[in-house]
Amino acid sequence: MRISRAIAIAVAALVVAGAGPAAAAAAAAAADSIDPDADFKAFRDYYTKRFPDVPLNDFVNGPYSMDAELRKQWEAIDDFPPYDFAIDRGKQMFATPFKNGKTYGDCFPEKGIGIRQNYPYFDDKSGEVITLELALNRCREANGEAPYSYVKDEMASLTAYMAFTSRGKPFDIKIPNDPRALEAYQKGAEYFYARRGQLNFSCASCHVQNPGNHIRTEVLAPALGIVAAMPIYRSEWNGMGTMSRRLVTCNSQVRGVPLEPQDELYRDVEYYLTYMSNGLPVSGPGARP
Repeated sequence: MRISRAIAIAVAALVVAGAGPAAAAAAAAAADSIDPDADFKAFRDYYTKRFPDVPLNDFVNGPYSMDAELRKQWEAIDDFPPYDFAIDRGKQMFATPFKNGKTYGDCFPEKGIGIRQNYPYFDDKSGEVITLELALNRCREANGEAPYSYVKDEMASLTAYMAFTSRGKPFDIKIPNDPRALEAYQKGAEYFYARRGQLNFSCASCHVQNPGNHIRTEVLAPALGIVAAMPIYRSEWNGMGTMSRRLVTCNSQVRGVPLEPQDELYRDVEYYLTYMSNGLPVSGPGARP
């Protein structure tokens, strides 16, 4: 059954507010349609009403927008960001020609500079969602180069540099009036809200129902703007991580079986979450505890 994401957000709000299961069930039964515009409004309203003291654009700072003490720690280290090495490496990699003499810039609009805010997008020719990570590897393969791992440093460095060139630019993700695009959006939303793993958690369990709360020592980030800082340097990783690495790790943390990096469903989830961040500024690369 296809449940409107606006209804899913309404259910989450009722759960957070302590409403009983009957009220939540009534809300869930209210709609059965795909309406990205309505979902977007409900998603945005949910967070801005729940956290009225957080400026809208500050949601891109994740846990630092939720926890004052954590923010102080972040501001103290931001003069010497731990991801600077990745930006420098990515810039060098981006400009280094392939064996055929071409570069990454030959594969992208605007030579690949300042375009992060337009990814992922729905490609009407292939009928699939194209993320920035996927586009970079397809660029490499089209120029006779082996693809990079989606969870290793090379991909993280390239996307860190490309994100850096787009800092401050608002996300502008389109969902065309194409049944395939709407289906990809819907699948991404369903995966985000579906429970899985031995812990029976969904992505929304942490990032919709519990942002600002602690799970062990970690402050949970809101889903609103969660893609904006990608890729990120995480202290627990002692290094950089791509969006692919974050999704795989999340599945593992709930003791579920991760999909392959850049699986269609992971790309659809990124499509859904990035659409929900439309209008918010790119802040990547970022740093997290």
